[in-house]
Amino acid sequence: MHSDQLKRREFITLLGGASAWPFAARAQRAAMPVIGYLNAASRDGLIMRLRAFQQGLKDAGYADGENVAIEYRWAESQLDRLQELAADLVRRRVTVIVATGGAASAIAAKAATTTIPIVFMVPEDPVRLGLVASLARPGGNATGLNFFSSELVEKRLGLLRELVPNALRVAVLVNPTDASNTEATVTGVETVAHAMALQVQFFRASTGGEIHAAFERLAPERPDVLFVGGDPFFLVRRVQFATLAALHRLPASFSNRDHVEAGGLMSYGTNINDVFRQAGIYTGRVLKGEKPADLPVVQPTKFELVINLPTGMALGLTVPPTLLARADEVIE
Repeated sequence: MHSDQLKRREFITLLGGASAWPFAARAQRAAMPVIGYLNAASRDGLIMRLRAFQQGLKDAGYADGENVAIEYRWAESQLDRLQELAADLVRRRVTVIVATGGAASAIAAKAATTTIPIVFMVPEDPVRLGLVASLARPGGNATGLNFFSSELVEKRLGLLRELVPNALRVAVLVNPTDASNTEATVTGVETVAHAMALQVQFFRASTGGEIHAAFERLAPERPDVLFVGGDPFFLVRRVQFATLAALHRLPASFSNRDHVEAGGLMSYGTNINDVFRQAGIYTGRVLKGEKPADLPVVQPTKFELVINLPTGMALGLTVPPTLLARADEVIE
């Protein structure tokens, strides 16, 4: 009898231990740091960017689902949703917010919290945007990467003019929903166009339908070249851009290589995948306890020129050997 009681007690103890296992697992998950990932665009077309970000996290010692969790919030190019999405991440008490997909994401995150660390990626000067006190010593709860886009307007227009030497009439397409980026691009283009004696016409689009309509409007104006502003939504619609530029026989310049890989003619800008990888590394440093106030804003030192030769040939262009020699990659 005594033996039976002992066995029963051991069985109950075993049961108690087994029932505690899920609680232990849940407690471990609850203790896992959470990254709130905020992006102005959509997951579609950004898979390579996410892989690069996760590779950076891995380089810093973190893997999604193992020792860190990621909560994704996508604005689907509706920038007025960013504020609520950022507020939702704050309510969920995430460990760090990673704001990608343009300046609007970073501004929304910064407005939502002064305490949760923020790692941003912006195409403009973060000091001018009010995100940090200075590049060397950000001073607040935000730091990150300034990957340049609007600052490269002069270089991009110069390269496009080198490829199409007789170009005088330039159509410029921007996304009006990202006011800060659009203003910087418009100002940059107007300054450079005046110096280069170019005639410029601006067109605006913030949806797939508006991009199509913009091409319908600009075609009768018979521009010599097309300059597409750097924009996360435009990146998602890169196949549409390549198709319409080919249809209207327009030599077009873009801000990153993804457009050229999709059939666009030329791009000049930062290697964005590398920027996302660096954002992953910076996020890892914050997770380990480093303060954004002390982490300098990273600025890229290398920019890449990518040219699509078949697209150039289809447009009847001869790419100058000097330009080919300077290209970081030529798609043949």
